[in-house]
Amino acid sequence: MHRILQHKPFGGETMEIRVLNESDAELSHKLRLQSLLGNPEAFLTTYEIQAARPIEEIREQLKPEDGRFTLGAFQAGKLVGSVTFVREFKPKIIHKGNIYAMYVAPEARGQGIGKRLVAELVRKASTLDGLEQINLTVISENAAAKALYASCGFEVFGIERNAMKAGDQYWDEENMVLRLK
Repeated sequence: MHRILQHKPFGGETMEIRVLNESDAELSHKLRLQSLLGNPEAFLTTYEIQAARPIEEIREQLKPEDGRFTLGAFQAGKLVGSVTFVREFKPKIIHKGNIYAMYVAPEARGQGIGKRLVAELVRKASTLDGLEQINLTVISENAAAKALYASCGFEVFGIERNAMKAGDQYWDEENMVLRLK
């Protein structure tokens, strides 16, 4: 059974956070394309690559598995934010998991949705037996995202210079960790 969180942000519409599944593929794909158009520097993939992905592949990726899930935030039935958790499964790193593809649509920002998504991800991931830490990377120039993660207890443990490159532009990434134990 998946938990559904409902919250009414200050003055906003009721927000629901839940685990996404195969039936959410079209909504998830649309939000992902929006994220790649609006903030291409923040993600490893490109709009063109994502747009070409078959919807069946997205459905398969959204199937919750042990150690892997995507959370979605909904306002008035519209998917306005999402974040993915993936646990490592190799024996020497099984104590770690990673956050990927965190995004809140511009029209939904400033309402605490990002913080609620991360908090629910941490709550859900921390129930996994043996999980001790959650890692993520964030573009060094993304002050809002870094502040969000810090407010959730994540700490910087390193910086990778020129971590991503598109054309002639480079972006540095900060590695952050939340220690659960």
